[in-house]
Amino acid sequence: MNVDDLTAIDVHTHCEVSRDGHVSLSPELLEASAAYFKAGGPRQPTVDETAAYYRERRMAAVVFTVDAEHLTGHPRIRNEEVAEACAAHGDVLIPFASIDPHRGRAGVREARRLVRDHGVRGFKFHPSLQGFAPDDRIAYPLYEAIEEMGVPALFHSGQTGIGAGVRGGGGIRLRYSNPMLVDDVAVDFPDLTIILAHPSFPWQDEALAVATHKPLVHIDLSGWSPKYFPPQLIRYANTLLQDKVLFGSDYPVLTPDRWLADFAALDIKPGVRSKILKDNAARVLGLADDKETIA
Repeated sequence: MNVDDLTAIDVHTHCEVSRDGHVSLSPELLEASAAYFKAGGPRQPTVDETAAYYRERRMAAVVFTVDAEHLTGHPRIRNEEVAEACAAHGDVLIPFASIDPHRGRAGVREARRLVRDHGVRGFKFHPSLQGFAPDDRIAYPLYEAIEEMGVPALFHSGQTGIGAGVRGGGGIRLRYSNPMLVDDVAVDFPDLTIILAHPSFPWQDEALAVATHKPLVHIDLSGWSPKYFPPQLIRYANTLLQDKVLFGSDYPVLTPDRWLADFAALDIKPGVRSKILKDNAARVLGLADDKETIA
């Protein structure tokens, strides 16, 4: 299967369990997330199961875990394991990595090694869960390396279901996921491709402003059923941002089956629909001219 044969590219899926059964977050935070997202697929599919799911649907998927060990104290799933598992399913899976910026220079060395030796195609940040503001200089050496390697950085934005309902929100601060904090990153690293994940409630207008103003800032539509999208998001996706909006589900908490069924009901122009579902992601991920990567 090559990119032309794919029906869609999902830029936002999670690896939540390792080969030996280690989960990506503490049981308390996973339970809170499960309660927050009342619909979805199997809670903790393996990477192999994720590959089979997407292969059956003739879709590709970006897969990542989240390294939040500094804030949560919970050991991460190894990025190398995620990359190796994705490599075994190169027809449908695209590996991203996650490195806590608090890892400092060791994290920078890891990022370079993951791209060079393990085929990682991008990096996921979750500022609220990792306990840092995106414009904090602690993360700048990591951004510099990612920009230099020419791969995207995907930032969680807006509210998170992780920690919702837990005492004190599990120590997770929502303000770190305001997309305006990523605006500084886009200024200071003008050649870094950035993806703002999710409709950025309660900062949707801020996300639209940043994506409209900064040439390499994009928005993925994961984590929400399209029937709940704010009207301004739909309007911008149909017009000014039609080349910068990407399909993402947030699998397994929200399945692409449900997302796509609800997306079909939106008033999206036919030419824009194909851009959102596949074409924009193929370009952003460097797959448009790299068909042997998904082959």
